[in-house]
Amino acid sequence: MTTPAVLLPLSRQTEGFHIPAGVHYLNCAYMSPLLREVEEAGIEGLRLKRRPFDTTPDDFFRDSDRLREAFATLVGAADPARVAIVPSVSYGITAAARNLVPDEGSRIVILGEQFPSNVYPWRRLASDRRLELVTVDPPTVSGSRGEAWNEALLDAIDHSTSVIALPQYHWMDGTRFDLETVGRRAREVGAALIIDGTQSVGAAPFDLEAIGPDALVCAGYKWLLGPYSISLAWYGSRFDEGAPLEETWISRLGSDDFRRVAEYRDDYRPAAARYDMGERSNFILVPMQLAAIRQILEWTPERIQDYCRNITRGPLAEAASLGVSVEDEAWRGAHLFGLRLPVGVDPARLVPELEARSITVSLRGSAVRVAPHVYNGEEDLQELLEAIRSTLA
Repeated sequence: MTTPAVLLPLSRQTEGFHIPAGVHYLNCAYMSPLLREVEEAGIEGLRLKRRPFDTTPDDFFRDSDRLREAFATLVGAADPARVAIVPSVSYGITAAARNLVPDEGSRIVILGEQFPSNVYPWRRLASDRRLELVTVDPPTVSGSRGEAWNEALLDAIDHSTSVIALPQYHWMDGTRFDLETVGRRAREVGAALIIDGTQSVGAAPFDLEAIGPDALVCAGYKWLLGPYSISLAWYGSRFDEGAPLEETWISRLGSDDFRRVAEYRDDYRPAAARYDMGERSNFILVPMQLAAIRQILEWTPERIQDYCRNITRGPLAEAASLGVSVEDEAWRGAHLFGLRLPVGVDPARLVPELEARSITVSLRGSAVRVAPHVYNGEEDLQELLEAIRSTLA
């Protein structure tokens, strides 16, 4: 029996990114910086476009299939053919919504202040099919808001529920939702489970087999460390016979034989390829996203999460002494969390201090959203603490 290799904890990764000294970028949930090798992959794609005579039919498929394989490995999917290459989360979620046929009067469950890409398609479906859209808002509690919010979510799911559409971590403050428990509940009531993994996949473990969603969609330009305008979607068997948003030539069986593409066929390539966007072979974006995911697989999401936990633990304890609150560790991400200033202090008061110290975070609702990655060190968090101290003084 082979003993699994033990991976050492990650050290700070500064050489791979173009982040100047003195810049405290704590905002990967907004947009990741590019790794040097990801940037180079895009530049090489531009160089190749100068030489179209070197591009072969195989080039339209090879890197796309490698990207499917890399993403499947990242999320624990057994079959890479279930991965589609799409331009955005809204595209991938809309494809799922348009291929669901819930009973009239049934309920779609979402979260309060969920990111719009995973809301608007469900509003449309609810309107078109006369469904009830149920929003589970965060409860007002004195203890763990995350735990209470998870309980309220489970209470909202019953046998009238036809669709559950959620993130793993809430984009505004990093609240974690127990998707394994939600997945079991979805299967009990026969509801489709659609996950927006944009704020988790790549930075935190995601076990597709354990969660059992019907679809998972992730934007590439945040925690997948890729470029803008490419996303990845995994579709389960519920969508095997669905209608795509686009009728692309490359999604058809036999499309790899360029001599026969005008022999029009109605049958698609297996599994999720039917949901690919047009021109999904993008010779710049696909190699960039592939290079990014390969680096994430080398680091592993588990080690990324541990690294973020290690550099934030001390500063968060200090923040508590200033009257700043943060969700219990069990119910938030180490890579994504919201700091809430003392009652009565508007987070916008922080802005001048943040700008003066070259600190980048996001203000989302009542939270100062902090999103570190492996290019950060504890000193970045300490600088944020100093900004908070000065603001509260």
